[in-house]
Amino acid sequence: MKFWPSRERQVAVDVTYLKLCEPPLAPNAPSDDVRVIRADQATAGFYRFLYDQVGRDWQWYERLRMDDAALLKAIRAPGIEIDVLHVAGVPAGYVELNFGSGVEVEVMYFGLMREFIGRGFGSYFLRWMLHRAWQISPQRVWLHTCSLDHPRALGEYQKAGMQIYRTERIYIADPRSQFPHLDSP
Repeated sequence: MKFWPSRERQVAVDVTYLKLCEPPLAPNAPSDDVRVIRADQATAGFYRFLYDQVGRDWQWYERLRMDDAALLKAIRAPGIEIDVLHVAGVPAGYVELNFGSGVEVEVMYFGLMREFIGRGFGSYFLRWMLHRAWQISPQRVWLHTCSLDHPRALGEYQKAGMQIYRTERIYIADPRSQFPHLDSP
């Protein structure tokens, strides 16, 4: 059990770590107007747009604490790849992959924008992401999800073939105290 000291209200968060240790099948796009486009050299503003639109409902806050220089250093680091799901030309979600070790791929961030949830795009994009991550033949692809994420996230990761390998409860300062625009889940 981890505890992050703070004077602010603490929130208990259950974190689940998942891995995939075998190549997934290639996904089929649900329609012709669905594309995934790599965001090479994403700007801080564009990344913040993606991060806010995807993460607001799930109280994503870590990257909100970064100034532009620190954010650009993080998202342009060697091995980092940002891919954006587009539906009919409109950004619908994104994934940030860390290929840095060459041995494993970490899914840093993954999700859809509110307007695209529940329309079948998440399952496709998840399978696309796993297939993309596997293109370097890693020993594993891994990620963590938590009790603040979408209620179906854990089940969708498992349906895509990922297996739980660790769980833990942590306590964090309620991110809404510093970032009031974050909605409660």
